[in-house]
Amino acid sequence: MKQAILIAGPTASGKSALSIKLAKQYDGVVINADSMQVYRDLRIITARPSVEEEMMAPHKLYGVVDGAQAFSAMDWAKLAMNAVDEAWQDNRTPILVGGTGMYFRTLLDGMAHIPDVDPEIRTQVRAEAVEFGSAKLHAELMICDPMTAERLAQGDSQRISRAIEVYRSSGKPISEWQKETQAGPLQALDQSGNVKKVVLEWPREELYRRCDLRFDLMLEEGALEEVEALLSRNLSPVLPLMKSLGVPSLMKYLSGNISLDEAREESKTQTRRFAKRQMTWFRNQFNAWERIDAQYLESQMAKIFI
Repeated sequence: MKQAILIAGPTASGKSALSIKLAKQYDGVVINADSMQVYRDLRIITARPSVEEEMMAPHKLYGVVDGAQAFSAMDWAKLAMNAVDEAWQDNRTPILVGGTGMYFRTLLDGMAHIPDVDPEIRTQVRAEAVEFGSAKLHAELMICDPMTAERLAQGDSQRISRAIEVYRSSGKPISEWQKETQAGPLQALDQSGNVKKVVLEWPREELYRRCDLRFDLMLEEGALEEVEALLSRNLSPVLPLMKSLGVPSLMKYLSGNISLDEAREESKTQTRRFAKRQMTWFRNQFNAWERIDAQYLESQMAKIFI
């Protein structure tokens, strides 16, 4: 019988360790559901599993995308379902783990079939975002797709650029494409009760402490050198990877604009704020998922049995 386990939670909540534990227990395959860990450039600062951890159980979709690529939720969903199907074919349990809620939503609730964007149009839009700023593109979006423009902040350059790309490439607003949502590939399995969905939770202050400690550890393990190598690639600043937690602040340090201590504290603050937003999102959007108090994980493992 086909089954799957989905593990969501904020950054630094211990999702990777839990997924490895479950993979050993269920002869499972760990499948990445984190939008930054798909990129190969930044293993340390995106908290990808280490080489040693990846040897403890099969891992899929970690470090599979080049940082120069803008990788969408639909792109991920296609690769994720291939990995899920391969796990089932091998009589293994797929364990999807990550902090990107929209990734899980594409598998459970469905996704719009938006056509591929012309690469030349994507390059042009990204260049305009750098040269003129996202506010100018947002003004254009208000004309061609006011529904999408109203729900996006002017500073959300990534999503604004994506919406403009889709419109220029297809001639149809992304909001119209999104109305044509197809059923999620795990939707039927979920409705039959064969998808176990859990969210890892921590008390806020303890989670913040874990975020701070982990960033210090990242710096010790070479996060700064990773960002330096990324900076040398001269990638567009609007690419998703360039906005990964800690990257903008460390780049400012490497460019001589702030001190390392300032970059460290700025990164920690941004990480804590991001964790708070994740907790709020999971609480509001995944209210039907099983809650796991990560402080008492061993005593609550029964909640994850399938």
